[in-house]
Amino acid sequence: MKVDFGAFDGGLAGRFAVATLESHVVSETDRLTDVILCPPHHLSPVPCCAVTRETMANGFATDTEEALRQHEMLLRTLERHGVRCHMLAPSSSLPDMCFTRDVGVSTPWGMVALNPAMPHRQGEVDVLLQACGRWNLPVRRIKKGTIEGGDICVARDGLLILGLSGERSSTDGVAEFAAPFRAARWDVLICPFHADHLHLDTIFCMVDKDEAIGCIELLDPAFVKAVHKHGVRIMPMPAELSSSLGCNILSLGERHILTSAADPVVSTTLRAAGYSVERIDISQFAACGGGIHCLTQPLRRVPA
Repeated sequence: MKVDFGAFDGGLAGRFAVATLESHVVSETDRLTDVILCPPHHLSPVPCCAVTRETMANGFATDTEEALRQHEMLLRTLERHGVRCHMLAPSSSLPDMCFTRDVGVSTPWGMVALNPAMPHRQGEVDVLLQACGRWNLPVRRIKKGTIEGGDICVARDGLLILGLSGERSSTDGVAEFAAPFRAARWDVLICPFHADHLHLDTIFCMVDKDEAIGCIELLDPAFVKAVHKHGVRIMPMPAELSSSLGCNILSLGERHILTSAADPVVSTTLRAAGYSVERIDISQFAACGGGIHCLTQPLRRVPA
């Protein structure tokens, strides 16, 4: 079954007919039921992070047909697992729009439209807001500082983890996003890291409510200690996975994980730990600085 991209109306269109659409996530690893995607018709590397600067220096240019094929395989895999895929229409002026994670996050209190640091990504937030309006989804918008979805991990009920490089997500942006969580008495952990790693989700991702993968060498020692104190075990991964996007995975819930086909380390480690793993070719996106986690914005998750 092929996606009819020409049928999009410029906003959020469901791959499935859904009577009501809800934005609600209380855990990064609950069962995923709905997700927001955007096809990569206009994907191209933008030299705004270390990965894309390196790939461009090596002569990389996007193969649009291949990028669409890879994105379709991701979409088909999600559908096969019962995930409803809601599509944003691509725009020629928004080359990173397929990385839907960074402009919006669903929380226990609904959708939050974020404030990306990169000027070329600001228009993506407007598209998301228009889409949420059509779907009658209430939205809270971040107005102070900057924050991007790759730095946000709604780890589990009661625990929020936020990355802070100072480049993509700022102190003010992190504080504004965290405010409702703090008011609800959630524990909020902040992980400072070097801006070369772009987002927290290139070096740390949850795989179950009490387990994560992470490039330990690149994580702040105080953060690692705090995570362990909260009962979360971090399976150590090589530091080089930051640039290859190997740690940038997606949990479908119930210990089922989607990983990059290019990286055998994460998939081998997770399988040995009892996880079900599917590997997907995302090479076109990795060259542009994004992985499976970046390509998917969970809209709704439910407890197993």
